[in-house]
This record gives sequence, C-alpha cells and structure tokens, in this order.
Amino acid sequence: MTDSKQYTAALVVIGNEILSGRTQDTNTNFIANKLSDQGVRLLEVRVIPDIEAVIIETVNALRAMHDYVFTTGGIGPTHDDITAESIAKAFGVTLEINDDAFRILEEYYGIEELTPARTKMARIPEGGVLIANPVSAAPGFRVENVYVFAGIPRVMQAMMNNVIDELKGGEPMLNTSVACSLPESEMAADVGKLQERYNGHIEIGSYPHFRAGVLGLSIVLRATDRAILKKATEELVSNLIARGEHPLVSHSFE
Repeated sequence: MTDSKQYTAALVVIGNEILSGRTQDTNTNFIANKLSDQGVRLLEVRVIPDIEAVIIETVNALRAMHDYVFTTGGIGPTHDDITAESIAKAFGVTLEINDDAFRILEEYYGIEELTPARTKMARIPEGGVLIANPVSAAPGFRVENVYVFAGIPRVMQAMMNNVIDELKGGEPMLNTSVACSLPESEMAADVGKLQERYNGHIEIGSYPHFRAGVLGLSIVLRATDRAILKKATEELVSNLIARGEHPLVSHSFE
C-alpha cells in the first residue's frame, strides 16, 4: 500500500566479523532494493560491534528517527549473539522464552537435540512478534518498528521476504542511468545545474566507471514521478548529444 508520505528506514549491521573484514556484508544491497521497491527509502546504514551498549544506543537513536529499523546479525546460539538481549534492554522489557519460538525449534530439532545453546534462540523480548524463518527454523522478531533478522544472507532474505508486504510505503523510487564517455569533471557544472532545476523532485548522482579499459561516467537520476524523471533525463541526454556523445540510457522501470 502506498501514499504520498515519504517512509524512511535505517539498517544496523551487527557483528565483529563484519568490522574485522573476515565476513563481507551482502545484506545491505538486498534490503535496500527490497525497501526501494516497497516505497521505503533506506537513509542510513550503521555497522557496529557486538557490544551491548552500542547496540542499545544505536537502535534507540534510529528507531526515533525512522519509520523502520532493521538489524542483521547476533541472534544465533553462541555467546557473542547478544542482539536479542540488547533489543530487550533498548525497549526496557524482559527477554523470555517465547512459547511459539520454542515449539518451532522443538519441531525442527527434536526435543532430544534442543540443547541449551539452541534454546537460546527461542528467547525473544517480551511483546515481540516472531518473523518466520523457513530456512533454519530459528525465528527473527519485531518489536514495534524494529525488525531483527539473522545475519546469514539466505536466512535474512527469507525473513525480509516474509515481512516486506506488511511495510507501509510511499511511491517506489524509479531511476534512470545515463552512461557516456566524458570525464566527471567535464559534466559536473551541467549536472549541478540540472539538479538545481529539479531540486526536491529528483536526486542526481554521477559515478565514474572504468569498463574495458575505457574511463567513462554514469549519471543516475532518481525520482518517484515518472514524468519528471523522463523530462530531466531528456534534458541530460540532449546535453550529451550536443557534446558529441552517444549516451546509453537504461531505466529501472522498463
């Protein structure tokens, strides 16, 4: 469901393994694309360590600033999986064994194999709403506007897919990419003027690229209004053609 309001989100990537470089974060791109399709703008991403005070401070700050906050990582069975406990403290509620979560884990592992470590994954902040995990059973959860996902990409994606339709968003962001062979410095002034003319309606970014040994430039225009986006793109393309370029144009919506 969409309306004219702009809905925003923040992502908190939790994990020492991300900060150390041992594990590469691939979740941000997936979440950003899903939110964009839903009409929710991901405005901030923070990567933080497995430190309780940092998690609490970060989540409390972001949940007051955005419509949605998503976290990834730290809800597994090991000693350094402290996200659930930290979220409970952020909201000032107790962390407790959730009957439904326990039953899910019992059915998945069998009562004989439901060790204390695995039982830990059934501990959910009081009042939390479970998020289904069809991949490995252990659920994520939501407390108010904070959605807590696993860090394993395949599991995180399944959790995100299970909640995306419940998110209220505005108009989806559309984008057009215009590629040319000019250096960024040569187009900077004209791109800046184009942004000024459409300020508040379109976001424009320029991104140099190096393809097949040739330096070039991709100029990306983003907007929710297709007609305005089309008009601004046509102006940019005309500018490039006047410079002797043969721009390559691609759209996210065609």
